[in-house]
Amino acid sequence: MSRGLIVAIDGPSGVGKGTIARRVAARLGYRHVDTGAMYRAVAWAAANAGIPLDAEPRVAQLAAAATIHVSDDLVEINGHDVTGAIRTPDIDRGASAVARLPAVRAILVERQRALGAGGAIVMEGRDIGTVVFPAADVKVYLDAAPEERARRRAADPAHAGHATRLLLAEVAAELDARDRADTTRQSSPLMPAADAHVIDTTGLSIDEVTKTVLQIAGSRQ
Repeated sequence: MSRGLIVAIDGPSGVGKGTIARRVAARLGYRHVDTGAMYRAVAWAAANAGIPLDAEPRVAQLAAAATIHVSDDLVEINGHDVTGAIRTPDIDRGASAVARLPAVRAILVERQRALGAGGAIVMEGRDIGTVVFPAADVKVYLDAAPEERARRRAADPAHAGHATRLLLAEVAAELDARDRADTTRQSSPLMPAADAHVIDTTGLSIDEVTKTVLQIAGSRQ
């Protein structure tokens, strides 16, 4: 192929999208983009500005004007380093609320398409293979049993914070609420693309899942 592949990795919270996407991108020598961080950054900026997260025109205006930088080590919005600030239960909920706003999704999807237009990218999110890049070269949908997802999220210091680990019951309830919000939203609901490779990661190691995704990508090169 004349350009690198567009690899779309979708799935709900707690399935290891970020870890797998980063590893696959590193192995392929591709750029990795976490689209969820973009929604989180907008939610943070809106909350910081005192804008209600259901005020669609105002949140969309903020998103359209915002300068957002997302990399593996840094997330910035309008020059503010929000790398750690966006990984909290409050911003989890805020990102879910922002993601339900069609006007905001339209703005961020356009930016995501621009980022991946040249290929050689691994993009993770919830609608990459269905909406952002429906013609992606590789589509993967990661899933796992609810209890496994809760265990992983509770043990993740990026989400549990520095002072304490979240209780499994609390995490499970948060994940269930996010799942319902993501799968029932009118705009770009969470679902596997019809032609996605669905991988149940329950009981699988990070290396095993990474190897499987790389094998799928290798078959398209």
